[in-house]
Amino acid sequence: MNFLPLFPLNLVVFPHEDLNLHIFEPRYRQLINECIDEKKTFGIPSFVNSKLLGYGTEVEVKQLSKRYGDGRMDIKTKGLRIFRIVDFQNPAKDKLYAGGDVVFVENEDLSELVNPYLLSLVEKLYRLLKVKVDYEKPEYMPFSYRIAHKIGISMQEEYEILTTSSEKVRQEILIDHLERIIPVVTEVERTKERIAMNGHFKELDPLNF
Repeated sequence: MNFLPLFPLNLVVFPHEDLNLHIFEPRYRQLINECIDEKKTFGIPSFVNSKLLGYGTEVEVKQLSKRYGDGRMDIKTKGLRIFRIVDFQNPAKDKLYAGGDVVFVENEDLSELVNPYLLSLVEKLYRLLKVKVDYEKPEYMPFSYRIAHKIGISMQEEYEILTTSSEKVRQEILIDHLERIIPVVTEVERTKERIAMNGHFKELDPLNF
C-alpha cells in the first residue's frame, strides 16, 4: 500500500504522457510545492461525470516552467504508473489537498505491436478530416495510449482504456470506436460538400435507362 497526494481532474492521464498544468488553487499549490521540494510524486485520479471512479495515474513534476507573484505555477508533468484508490481522504491529514492509499496496477501487456487494421482506420479518419496529427513518439509508449486522445473518443472510453491491462484489448476498443465514427464523419463531409455546391452550376453525367 502506498500513500499518494491526489489531484482529481476531469481528464484521463496515461502512463508516459506529458501533461502541462496551470496550478492556481491554494490546496494544489501546497501539493505541488511539496512534490517539488521533497521530490515526490502525486496522483491524478479521473473525475468522470461528477464521480471519482477510483483509478488514476501517478505523475511526477518534470519542470516548474513559471512561478507567478501570487503563488500560481505552470508545471510540466509526466505520467508514470496506473493506480487504484483503496482509501480516499479529503482532505488528507494536516493538508489542504486530498490524498489516499493506493495500489499500483500491473500492466500485463505493453506490446509495441500495432494492429495494421487499427492503423489504417486512424489514417482514414485523418484523411477524412483533412488534418495531420503526429501520433509518433520517440520514447516508448503503447500505441493505444499515444492515440486515445486523438481520435475523438469520450472520456468514459478513455477511462476504459486506462483500466484495461491488455494492449491487444485496448486496440480492439479503439477499432470499435473508429468503425462507429468513420461512417458518421464520412456522411458529414459529404453533406459539407453538398452544401458548398448549392447554387453552383453542376455538370452531371446522363443516366442510361
